Amino acid sequence: MRTGTGRRPGTRIPDSSRASERPAEAIRMHLTEEHLAIRSMVRDFARQEIAPIAHDIDKSGEFPHATVRKLGELGLMGIPFPEEYGGAGLDYMSYALVVEEIAKVDASHAVTLLTHTSNALSPIWDFGSEEQKRKYLVPCAKGEKLAAYCLTEPNAGSDAKAIRTTATPDGDRFVLNGSKVFITNGSVADVFVVVARTDPSEGTRGITMFVLEKGMKGLKAGKKEDKMGWRASDTSEVIFEDVVVPKENILGERGQGFAQAMKQLAGGRISIAALSLGVAEGAFAEALKYAKEREQFGQPIASFQAVQAMLADMGTGIACGKHLTYHAARLRDRKQDITTAAAMAKLF
Repeated sequence: MRTGTGRRPGTRIPDSSRASERPAEAIRMHLTEEHLAIRSMVRDFARQEIAPIAHDIDKSGEFPHATVRKLGELGLMGIPFPEEYGGAGLDYMSYALVVEEIAKVDASHAVTLLTHTSNALSPIWDFGSEEQKRKYLVPCAKGEKLAAYCLTEPNAGSDAKAIRTTATPDGDRFVLNGSKVFITNGSVADVFVVVARTDPSEGTRGITMFVLEKGMKGLKAGKKEDKMGWRASDTSEVIFEDVVVPKENILGERGQGFAQAMKQLAGGRISIAALSLGVAEGAFAEALKYAKEREQFGQPIASFQAVQAMLADMGTGIACGKHLTYHAARLRDRKQDITTAAAMAKLF
């Protein structure tokens, strides 16, 4: 996806010469030719590959292995990470655009990608050792493996301070016990970033982040959730029963897991905002299409003032959400504080 000479073999490079479909919007939203080219490429892929299966997989709840694999082949499973670590080497704005475009046609694919990238891989990139990055980040960013982020628990929600999963020190290793719930990619992941309590008496300083691999003895998937929506996204319980984890699998430093989780959640809010924006845009497009096609009293209902007012409210909300989301992404690319901007984008 990157135009430099160091790109990964097989990665598709969008042609920026065909991207300027709405120059006025590009200027207003501070989108570059590269941004527009990426958006155009992902939009085509989403419409051609994901949209035709979206209804069926949502109905069946079947995880879309084939199309998720294709996302990896396109270089979309590691967009914001450097090429030397398997990523595309692109900015966070590009990543937000990709999530938005995919979510327009299917939120299940979008949340699979963003959980893998924002929630699971970002901590490995931010806090992992060189060895951990080579072992876990590279194959995941290439899309060869899928990652999950394990924080939420039956009695803790996303409140990392209240987690009960334990990682008991045992010489040069830790023994994990407990369970996590509502874990996106939980039963299909190959790599797991897990937040656990290593020192029960130390409060937030007693929480540590680990990276685990599929196949570790005692690590298994539990109940798969039967959801009302986003049904093709795998959402499962993850169980730890005396899972032996070497100390080398600690991400960052022991006792820093809570601070690391808070940083990860702030960045993840931008991708959630982008997903929500895409879902809203997809819904708006369907509503507008229906309003133009549905007739009452000999005319399309889009000609009625009451319907126009509803559509106007929808369009206005989407425009506001787009500005907030893109602003937060730009701040991240400038390495500025995103805490407030990301929260505002997600809230709206």
